[in-house]
Amino acid sequence: MIPRYSRPDMAALWQPQARFRIWFEIEAHATDALAELGVVPKAAAEKIWAMNDAEFDVDRIDAIEAETKHDVIAFLTHVSERTGPEARFLHQGMTSSDVLDTCLAVQLARASDILLADLDKLLDVIERRAREHKLTPTIGRSHGIHAEPVTFGLKLAQAYAEFDRCRTRLRNARAEVATCAISGAVGTFANIDPRVEQHVADKMGLTVEPVSTQVIPRDRHAMYFATLGVIAGSIERLATEIRHLQRTEVLEAEEYFSPGQKGSSAMPHKRNPVLTENLTGLARMVRGYVTPALENVALWHERDISHSSVERYIGPDATITLDFALARLTGVIDRLVVYPARMEKNLNKMGGLVHSQRVLLALTQAGVSREDLYRYVQRNAMKVWESDGELSLLELLKADPDVAAALSAEAIESRFDLGYHYKHVDTIFARVFGTA
Repeated sequence: MIPRYSRPDMAALWQPQARFRIWFEIEAHATDALAELGVVPKAAAEKIWAMNDAEFDVDRIDAIEAETKHDVIAFLTHVSERTGPEARFLHQGMTSSDVLDTCLAVQLARASDILLADLDKLLDVIERRAREHKLTPTIGRSHGIHAEPVTFGLKLAQAYAEFDRCRTRLRNARAEVATCAISGAVGTFANIDPRVEQHVADKMGLTVEPVSTQVIPRDRHAMYFATLGVIAGSIERLATEIRHLQRTEVLEAEEYFSPGQKGSSAMPHKRNPVLTENLTGLARMVRGYVTPALENVALWHERDISHSSVERYIGPDATITLDFALARLTGVIDRLVVYPARMEKNLNKMGGLVHSQRVLLALTQAGVSREDLYRYVQRNAMKVWESDGELSLLELLKADPDVAAALSAEAIESRFDLGYHYKHVDTIFARVFGTA
């Protein structure tokens, strides 16, 4: 992933030095287990661990691989150069996939922990802003058109609930992908005891893969990257909402515009939603990695490596990008500038049309047929619509003889109470955030 969209902790997880460190631990823990089983000398296992604190020479490993054309052999050769003859006991009964797949499981599990921490921070910020604007009136829209009143806090509560589901999905995906395979060629344990696999799994914080075919089945990875794709979709949903709210014609909320910030090279007045537009693009990238992960599921027989090149891309790129996007979204929500007065102005823009359903329901209770009452309310609503809110729905309804025959002026006026729409906000908040 390019540095522009990378954060240090997640990026470090995918660096060669980190990968070789995990490889070494897998190999050393396996050798420990083999020593306990009497397959290799305990002194050799101890000697191998003496290299634990050493830095791996990435350039040297790359040079060996250039000759051998095999990354794991290059790594083992490098360890042998550093350790001495005891290194011959490394990799006993193992195959390269035992190292590579178990390493990827460790990396994805650790990446998940970073992403889960990101989600926790995002959820904290969304909850704080939701409570801040719990009763800030604004207009709800369907199809982009004014519908009925909501609160800005409810908009954010919806986002909180969605990202809370994302957190649960990621926890499940982490558990599913964090499996260890030390089963040897074609996964039969013919040359290595299953107890070695259990030992390595315990030491690396994984569970054992019940049946591997020399590789860990890629349906696990497909679900993992699909989960990242869903989280990216949730990021884009909230980012798109903010982008719409920042449009000049709406301007109910906007990204924080810092001192000295420039919005356009040509137009000095511009304040553009650049962060949320950026998040929309990053979300597309993360979702783009889902299809290759799904296509990795179907490998030939017990193993091929058509998945390998794919995962060398999507493992780092998807997790690094999502980590950056979650952190950016957290910052956007934390500093989001909200304009309650503009929300109220927009809410009242269309002459009271947002109360049409309450009048319709009142006419229903007054005994008017569904066909008639809809016609009565709609014909007045369309006049307001076509006047661009210059006319008042309330006044038109009171002057309509058919409506007035069923409802008193006071009854009509009572249906234009904004607070009516917010009587269950506490109930929704309790569902989302729990009771205070």
